[in-house]
Amino acid sequence: MTARDGDGWIECACGSKHWGKHGAAGLLIIRDGSVFLQHRAPWVHNGDTWGIPGGARDSHETIIEGAIREAVEETGIKPEDLQPVHTFTDDHEGWSYSTVIAFANENLEGHELNDESHEVRWVKFDDVTRLPLHPSFAKTWPLIRQCVDDLIAPR
Repeated sequence: MTARDGDGWIECACGSKHWGKHGAAGLLIIRDGSVFLQHRAPWVHNGDTWGIPGGARDSHETIIEGAIREAVEETGIKPEDLQPVHTFTDDHEGWSYSTVIAFANENLEGHELNDESHEVRWVKFDDVTRLPLHPSFAKTWPLIRQCVDDLIAPR
């Protein structure tokens, strides 16, 4: 097993502190007009909010590898039930958070695996903003939602 070297805080060009020495990545899983969201535990950074499973990337990981590893660790999903289709990156000049958008097949199941999560659930696209969202996810959701809409639009 490769050592985990991504955990830790870093300051970006704007002066904000972010988790992940090599950036961070999360997995936005979609199926049947819904997204798979995680209710973060109160003790974690920006706790008691909803967002996607994700976290710090390690130096040896691709964005997709990091996002899937974090989602597996936090929710127990099986990678073979996913089809990554797009990556959206929020670049902070010196640090970035990448959201991997993936389609889930009908077999995908997940649950809260550790104390970082209160709950995970499928949420309809139009209901996402009715939840108290992680501030960064709330900020990027409109842009990510547009990506999702473009991906699922009939061709």
